Amino acid sequence: MRQKGSVVTDLVVALGLLLAIEGLLMACAPDFTRRMAAEVLETPGDRLRMAGVVAAVAGVAIIWLCRG
Repeated sequence: MRQKGSVVTDLVVALGLLLAIEGLLMACAPDFTRRMAAEVLETPGDRLRMAGVVAAVAGVAIIWLCRG
């Protein structure tokens, strides 16, 4: 059985991990980050939406597999 505060703790840890990965990407490859940001601005909304749905489903699947 999970503890009451563990969901919030997991969310905060996940947010921290996201920020750490994005920070490392910007620090280690700033030119790549700029190019990817420019690509996103030029990508049609439907394609971005589909990529977001796929990423969200993959993320939930990974969490579900790890957390059971």
